[in-house]
Amino acid sequence: MVLRHDVGLMTLHTDRPSSHTPSRWVAYFFLALSMSLVGSYVALSKPLVAALPVFLLGWLRFGIGGLAIAHWLKRPADEAPMAPATRRLLFLESFLGNFLFSICMLFGVSMTSAVSAGVIMASIPAVVAVMSWAFLKERIGLRVWAAVAFGALGIGLLALSKNELSPQVPGGSAADLTHNKTLLGNLLVFAAVLCEAAYAVIGKKLTGTLSPKRITALINLWGFLLMTPLGLYAALRFDFSAVALSSWTLLVFYALAASVWTVWLWMSGLRTVPAAHAGVFTVMLPISAALVGVLVLGETLSGLQLLAFAMALLGVLLATLPGGDTVTPAA
Repeated sequence: MVLRHDVGLMTLHTDRPSSHTPSRWVAYFFLALSMSLVGSYVALSKPLVAALPVFLLGWLRFGIGGLAIAHWLKRPADEAPMAPATRRLLFLESFLGNFLFSICMLFGVSMTSAVSAGVIMASIPAVVAVMSWAFLKERIGLRVWAAVAFGALGIGLLALSKNELSPQVPGGSAADLTHNKTLLGNLLVFAAVLCEAAYAVIGKKLTGTLSPKRITALINLWGFLLMTPLGLYAALRFDFSAVALSSWTLLVFYALAASVWTVWLWMSGLRTVPAAHAGVFTVMLPISAALVGVLVLGETLSGLQLLAFAMALLGVLLATLPGGDTVTPAA
């Protein structure tokens, strides 16, 4: 209800041209690259999770990212002062899309299988489309719904094709405990899906009043403030000398990718593309994560996985082919 109230306070300005608004095809590229980078750093962050506590990792991520873009915090001369509704949306964007998403996803994946997490994440485009219809009043055409369906089916096949379930299943009370833990993990992953969808919808509202650079800097600052109590507590109990130089190097890439590059690319693309339309490009997240697994981590790619890739990319193709707008704001 809070989200609906705040979203309703603002006016969507996507029909107002801007010299900083990218063309549609450039926006498509930004959106696809953003989600591809997210998938890449999610796959490559596994060594970081092993080397650093989750809360400390999140705190360092926001801190490093904030140092890199501190100069983006200053309000440009041609930008109006923020309204109270905009400030609330910025907080929600960071709380849901940065802080809560990271916690739910990292802890959820640790409790469930990668197969289940992948299937649940395949619902992101559909959830974005529904939220865009509900909160932004976007009219969603048949082609975008078809693109969402192809993307979800493709990523579902990709996840189900991975044989990552443990062959040994405990019995008795241990089985009940494992089942409950898996159920909680699945619920946390779905909560992360809702957070990611809200991130896309709220981001669309913010791009009507703030520049992508300033949105990136402000939500990163909120993320740093939210994570500081937990991060400080973890830091006081952690032996930093035990972390290898390679892990510190990977941490810098993770921080810049997660806090700077992916956010700026996504917000820049949203200035041109409707939120439901942009949501189709979230299929690139699990696709790029799988490709990193094959190309970097040495995993294999089966025929079923190739079919899943084809179906997911067909969804992106349906969403980007010319032939009229398939998602339009309501009158």
